[in-house]
Amino acid sequence: MESITLEKELNSLPYHGRGIVIGKSPDGKKAVIAYFIMGRSENSRNRVFVEDGDGIRTQAFDESKMTDPHLIIYAPVRVLGNKTIVTNGDQTDTIYDLMDKQMTFEQSLRTREFEDDAPNYTPRISGIVHLEDGEMNYAMSILKSADGDGSSCQRYTYAYSNPLCGKGKFIHTYKCDGNPLPSFEGEPKNVIIPDMDIDGFTQYVWDNLNKDNKVSLFTRYIDIATGKAESRIVNKNK
Repeated sequence: MESITLEKELNSLPYHGRGIVIGKSPDGKKAVIAYFIMGRSENSRNRVFVEDGDGIRTQAFDESKMTDPHLIIYAPVRVLGNKTIVTNGDQTDTIYDLMDKQMTFEQSLRTREFEDDAPNYTPRISGIVHLEDGEMNYAMSILKSADGDGSSCQRYTYAYSNPLCGKGKFIHTYKCDGNPLPSFEGEPKNVIIPDMDIDGFTQYVWDNLNKDNKVSLFTRYIDIATGKAESRIVNKNK
């Protein structure tokens, strides 16, 4: 599978839904994470990312305009020891709690399925970065309906050991715009992780998300040798 630039991929659709990028910096020293949310409805767009301990959570920008917190208020990023979990829903907590009880990433997600937002049945996408002994590995998952049929859940997990420098994977919730919205299809996409510091990378991703639909972006660089993390948050609502 050919690797493409994030610039090209992010500009390929006006609406990706939610997206996760995980990879390794070109110099091989950093684990790179990006998570973004987009929105079409007023309720979905009325959000910001805020710091929450080692992770983040979503929060209503204007509480008076929040009509339904279901599915849109959650903790997208949490840290469990040397593992960083990033997801598009409250399955972050499921993964954290069950992995803390010695279950695996994949086993934890077997207890969950796609979101209950018929007729879209939005997929639950998840990622996890594991650092140990100066090495990095990561995994991604998608839980989706069977061709839009909410009676069946399909679960896919993709694991990446010793990832290549300057390369990453990108998964997002929707294949394209539509009504209902069609779920992402296939493996996570191969993308190029640019040779930039975290501020440059954050601006690069933010600038290439659709200006009308983007809502919030989180990025994190983690030093693979030391585990030291540096993060950024960008919110359209200010």
